[in-house]
Amino acid sequence: MENISKGKKLILGLQHVLAMFGATVLVPMLTGLDPAIALFAAGVGTLLFHLCAKGKVPVFLGSSIAFIGAISITLNPNQLDDVSKMPRTEYLHNLSLVKGGIIVAGLIYIFMAIVIYFIGVDKIKKLFPPIVTGPMIIVIGLRLCSVATNSAFFPIINNETGERAFNGTYAIVAGIVVITMVVVSIFAKGFFKMVPILISVVVGYIVCIPFGLLNTEAIRNAHWLSIGDTHITEQLLTAPSFTMTGIIAIAPIALVVFIEHIGDITTNGAVVGKNFLEDPGVHRTMLGDGVATVFAGFIGAPANTTYSENTGVLAVTKVYDPAILRIAALVAIFLSMIGKFGAVIRTIPDPVMGGISIILFGMIASVGVRILITSNLDFTHSRNLLISAIVLVVGIGVDSFPLIDSLTISGLAVAALIGIILNLALPKGI
Repeated sequence: MENISKGKKLILGLQHVLAMFGATVLVPMLTGLDPAIALFAAGVGTLLFHLCAKGKVPVFLGSSIAFIGAISITLNPNQLDDVSKMPRTEYLHNLSLVKGGIIVAGLIYIFMAIVIYFIGVDKIKKLFPPIVTGPMIIVIGLRLCSVATNSAFFPIINNETGERAFNGTYAIVAGIVVITMVVVSIFAKGFFKMVPILISVVVGYIVCIPFGLLNTEAIRNAHWLSIGDTHITEQLLTAPSFTMTGIIAIAPIALVVFIEHIGDITTNGAVVGKNFLEDPGVHRTMLGDGVATVFAGFIGAPANTTYSENTGVLAVTKVYDPAILRIAALVAIFLSMIGKFGAVIRTIPDPVMGGISIILFGMIASVGVRILITSNLDFTHSRNLLISAIVLVVGIGVDSFPLIDSLTISGLAVAALIGIILNLALPKGI
């Protein structure tokens, strides 16, 4: 690795940016946050992570998909197709709630890091066995399926009532995007196989032009530098609001993502051939996630998490130098500052993102199924059936539970808590 030239390291860094790019900008686009701010937070967050992890772990941090539903509901409670139609004062108020929730989620990561340091990772992992995490990941994916299908097939035709109707043009575009992603994922070779999301977005963007679905006005009006964009400046300067509404809706997702972090770090270490759980220690990597997420919350970006896409790039290139990931972080920061670039992202039509989301959210649910299968769980035991059944139904079927006045807790958070309690309470082997 020491013999790699600076030019080649830059190219390898660009490759890592492309690998994480699709999912990182997809999260803010689906939730109503700003993609440029999310990209900036990903870059800075990655650098903060490397600082906490002694620069030893070759990972990139990007927008966490697990928080999509909670952020979307908090920022856009009426689920408008376009958050730009929301009164600016209302948007900024809701954004302050989102900021507070994400900051607290980051603080939960940091608290977990401290707990892990003192009691060890094995005791924490016992609270999140596969019978709990598998169904929870399935819930995360399936709770979002209506968001994907609405964007792909059923645009709003009446903004006042929220009425939706099937649109054949949307369906054609979404179908082309889905087919492109399937073909690239299965038949592409080498690096192209790592970026099916990006390729599919580009194809969908081009296809939308003859259908008249592309509005480039935002691109023409955008500043070349993001810092000159009044909307971005307002979002950056909006102070976080630490109310229970935003905290309870968003922060508990950190408990679900915790086990994902351990899995990602374990996988990353397996590819590199090192045990990062011991050196620099999972308490340091979790601390890195927490510090990065707190920073993201303050500037109005989604929560950050380690990205398996970049671990895949490591496996393909066989180059594990953490410095290359730090180069990728600097590239992401640079791109986030180009206003025209951010405007292009914001103009990607709904059916394109809907087509991407159909596969992405389905894949999240499929990962949960894979966890259940690879863990060799025996579902002839009533204990396993009961835990998974209750978690799935509560997590998918309930949007939120009322607590006090207008305060609610998400069905996802309640399902996670139920899963943990049942796993601890029910005797094994029944």
